[in-house]
Amino acid sequence: MFSFFSNANSNYEQLAHEFSFNSINGKMINLKDYKEKVIVIVNVASRCGFTNQYEDLQKLWSNYQDQNLVVIGVPTNNFKQEPGSNKEIKDFCETTFGIDFPMTEKIDVIGNNAHPFYKWAKDNFGKNAIPKWNFHKIIIGKNGKVAETFTSITNPSSKRFINFIEEQIKS
Repeated sequence: MFSFFSNANSNYEQLAHEFSFNSINGKMINLKDYKEKVIVIVNVASRCGFTNQYEDLQKLWSNYQDQNLVVIGVPTNNFKQEPGSNKEIKDFCETTFGIDFPMTEKIDVIGNNAHPFYKWAKDNFGKNAIPKWNFHKIIIGKNGKVAETFTSITNPSSKRFINFIEEQIKS
């Protein structure tokens, strides 16, 4: 059955594993290093009403990293809530929430200057892959394709989110 909302027919000329990000530590985060893992990519900000989701993202990482799950935080000021430098962001995340999952440098996630990963996600999954606000979650399946997206209002500790992650880990 044909659906305007289905992305099953997307060509995926590239997979997520072909992208990389500069890390907040000045190193490289290569998604190819996470083949056969479920990847949760979340655009984050320090001055957002959803900033407390950092705590639940850290719990998700702590609870599932040994089960082939990776969480990657992507700081952005696209929504005017992350004005800090990479060092300020890193210090805030580590001291306030004990974050130790990978974090990228601050980048754009929307618009013409969006990181190529975000353009790829939009091209292959559609408008639901475009962050409308901070703490938008893009789930990459083990196959390197967008499996699902979750808006900012879906907390990473919600039953719906955890159930989806667990299904992806088992598949």
